[in-house]
Amino acid sequence: MKTIALFLAVLCVVLATSRPVLAAAKDDRAAVAALDTQYQAAVKSNDAATMDRILADDFVLVTGHGKTYTKADLIKAAKDKDDTYEHQEDTQQTVRVWGDTAVVTALLWIKGANKDGPYEYKLWFSDTYARTKTGWRYVFGQASIRLP
Repeated sequence: MKTIALFLAVLCVVLATSRPVLAAAKDDRAAVAALDTQYQAAVKSNDAATMDRILADDFVLVTGHGKTYTKADLIKAAKDKDDTYEHQEDTQQTVRVWGDTAVVTALLWIKGANKDGPYEYKLWFSDTYARTKTGWRYVFGQASIRLP
């Protein structure tokens, strides 16, 4: 009888304390999803200040062909307006959170132009965010090759 009572007491504690954790994870998913959407909008409008705020200082993006870009590369490209975008929107966004790490996966539609001319394509990406003392920061991006 004591074993059953102890089991029930432990079960009550576990259930009572798991709700805030689940709620926090849901809040984190929503915060990271919103931040990633802000980042995509900042890229579209070449908003270097917003990109700078969201990107971690040691950020790295790796493309599907293995080319890498740093935070400085992306900020410079935005300031110089290397690309102008008609579309820079994602769909099928999924956010997964593990403690202080979150990964956003989505299908990105890009339509724009640069010095080489117009372009349009879709690709899958995974963006990794880390929780820091100042909030969530975008620390690593991985993009697929362009989809056919």
